[in-house]
Amino acid sequence: MRFLSLAPDRPRRGGPRHLPSGSPAPPSPPLLLLLLLLGGCLGVSGAAKGSRRPNVVLVLADDQDEVLGGMTPLKKTKALIGEMGMTFSSAYVPSALCCPSRASILTGKYPHNHHVVNNTLEGNCSSKSWQKIQEPNTFPAILRSMCGYQTFFAGKYLNEYGAPDAGGLGHVPLGWSYWYALEKNSKYYNYTLSINGKARKHGENYSVDYLTDVLANVSLDFLDYKSNSEPFFMMISTPAPHSPWTAAPQYQNAFQNIFAPRNKNFNIHGTNKHWLIRQAKTPMTNSSIQFLDNAFRKRWQTLLSVDDLVEKLVKRLEFNGELNNTYIFYTSDNGYHTGQFSLPIDKRQLYEFDIKVPLLVRGPGIKPNQTSKMLVANIDLGPTILDIAGYSLNKTQMDGMSFLPILKGASNLTWRSDVLVEYQGEGRNVTDPTCPSLSPGVSQCFPDCVCEDAYNNTYACVRTMSELWNLQYCEFDDQE
Repeated sequence: MRFLSLAPDRPRRGGPRHLPSGSPAPPSPPLLLLLLLLGGCLGVSGAAKGSRRPNVVLVLADDQDEVLGGMTPLKKTKALIGEMGMTFSSAYVPSALCCPSRASILTGKYPHNHHVVNNTLEGNCSSKSWQKIQEPNTFPAILRSMCGYQTFFAGKYLNEYGAPDAGGLGHVPLGWSYWYALEKNSKYYNYTLSINGKARKHGENYSVDYLTDVLANVSLDFLDYKSNSEPFFMMISTPAPHSPWTAAPQYQNAFQNIFAPRNKNFNIHGTNKHWLIRQAKTPMTNSSIQFLDNAFRKRWQTLLSVDDLVEKLVKRLEFNGELNNTYIFYTSDNGYHTGQFSLPIDKRQLYEFDIKVPLLVRGPGIKPNQTSKMLVANIDLGPTILDIAGYSLNKTQMDGMSFLPILKGASNLTWRSDVLVEYQGEGRNVTDPTCPSLSPGVSQCFPDCVCEDAYNNTYACVRTMSELWNLQYCEFDDQE
C-alpha cells in the first residue's frame, strides 16, 4: 500500500510542514524557551539530563475487551510493548461507552466533569459546548501550546466528530499539528477523513482504503517527515475491533475454530441484577449464539491488522533511532461482552467485561516484563503523558493521576484504591411497539426483544481494589 502524504507536496525530512489551516506554527526556539520559563514543561521526567524530552505514542483500540481474551490475537503487540515494558492488570474506564470514555482520555476527567454522557450531540459528544469548554484544555493542547510538542492524530476521534451541527469536517480541535480524523464512528471502508480540515473520501479498495492500514501508513509518513527539532506526541485511534468487524482480506479466514468464551456468566440469567439485565432471554436462541460467536471471531480478525500497525510503528521508531526515547501506550476505550448474562453483544454495563481494558506501556526507564496490579483508569493517561513531558499537573484540573512513578518502579508509593464508574443510559421514555412487554425507554434491541440499554440504565459505582478489598458498589437512578 502506498504511503499517504500529510501534505500535497512532501517536505524533505526536517523541512517545513503543512499544518491545519488557521493553526499557529510550532513555537520558534526563543518563543518556546519563553513559554517554558513562563510555566510550561520545566522538568524532563522521562529523559536523561541534557537530552530531548521523550516522545509519546498512544495507540487506542475501539471496543477491545481484556476479560474475554481481547489481547490474544495481538502477539506482536504483547511482545513489543508488554514484554518490553509494563502490563497493567487492573486498568479501568470510568464509562463503558466510546464517546464518554474518549473524552475522559483527552481531558483526564470523569464524565460528570467533562459532561459527555453518551454518543450523541445532545449528550455533548463533539458538540459546540465540548469544543469551546473542553478541547482547549485537553492534554494534547497542553503538550503543543506549553511544551512545544508536535502533535499528530489519526483515526476515530469522537463519535459525532464531523457532524454539520458541530462544525463539520473543517473543525480541527485545538492542540493538533497534524489532523487525520475519521468522520463519526468506526468504519473500515467507504468513509471520509478530515485531513487538516479538508475532507477526503475513501472507497472499498483494500490497497488504498482499508482504514487500519491507512492509519499505519500515514503514521509512518509522519515519523519520516516530521521536524527533528521538537519532541512529538502521536495518537493513533484504530477502528478495530468495533463493528462492522471487517477484516483485511488476508485475515478473513483466521480463528475459524474460535468461539466466544463460555465463562461462568455466559448464557445465564442475571438473577438479582438490574431489570435491564434480567430482561435478557435465557437460554439464548441458537441464532443469537451463532451471531455472537461470529462477531467474536471477526473482532479478533480485525485486531490482526492492529498488531501489524504496532509492529510497523516500533520498527520505524527503531530504524529512525527514536525508540529508546519514546513511550508507547496501548489501550482501549472500553471493554465488550459477548453473551454474558445472555446479553448478545455490546458494552454499557457496569461489569468487568465492559469496564476493564488492556493497558501496556514501554519506554525509557521502564524495566521489561513488568506487571502492575495498581488500580489505574484512563483518566490517568493524560496526567501521565504530561508528567513525561515535564508539565506540572498542579496547573491542570484533571481528575486523574500520573502513573509514571509506577512505570519507573517507585517504592513506597501511595496510590489510590478507588475509581468511579458512571453511565447515563440512552433511550426514550416510551414503550417500544415491537417489545410492548418491556418497560419504556429501551434501546439497542436485538431480535426477541433483548435490549442492551435503556434511559434508566443510569448508574454510578465505586470500584475498589487493594490488598484487602476487591469490590464494586453501584447505585442505579431508578426505583429498584
